[in-house]
Amino acid sequence: MPLPPFAPLALTLICLACVVAQIAFDRSTWAFAPAARGVAKLGASSAFVAVAVVLGAAHSPYGRLVLAALALGWVGDALLLSRRKPVFLAGLVAFLIAHGLYAAAFASGPLDETALAVASLLSVAAGAGFLRWVRPHLPRALTWPVRAYVAVILLMCVAAAGHTVATGRGVVLLGALLFAVSDVAVARDRFVERTHANHLWGWPTYFAAQLLLAWSVVGMG
Repeated sequence: MPLPPFAPLALTLICLACVVAQIAFDRSTWAFAPAARGVAKLGASSAFVAVAVVLGAAHSPYGRLVLAALALGWVGDALLLSRRKPVFLAGLVAFLIAHGLYAAAFASGPLDETALAVASLLSVAAGAGFLRWVRPHLPRALTWPVRAYVAVILLMCVAAAGHTVATGRGVVLLGALLFAVSDVAVARDRFVERTHANHLWGWPTYFAAQLLLAWSVVGMG
């Protein structure tokens, strides 16, 4: 049975409402607030996966790669509800693979070589600055996993830049950059200083990124 045309928009609004609820529960002193926050988070994650599905992600190679990345984002979100180091590492791996799938999706279309070169230089500078900032706070066991993660997310951003300049699809670059920004919030919360402020900008940028990338499957069939 065909879904109504407003289904993707409705799911997008559900995702955003869940993000608002997640932030509200994060500040709540209610005994069940942590569980409610987890439900809201996974509700938002489920919604962005559903957006890609109803937009026909499964009908194109680009869409299937994006859908797989979004599904791994759901897995990573579930794992990062825990603060235990082994679970966090598993979540890191899920997101690392998701970034790689996004990069593969962007590279499956045309790429502008000049944009790739410029973005590569900017990414090296950004990555070096980030690692210099976070390195003193990293547990020794996480040094190389975090470096690998940074390399893959920067590769994703470079591929997004090349794709966007070649195709004019700005939604791809904006989504990739917001995803990278949200990861800075995660790093700050996990390794530098755990504060509610990290969530206030980290969660909105993350879920906005996933929604933008889910919507990017439109027209790729």
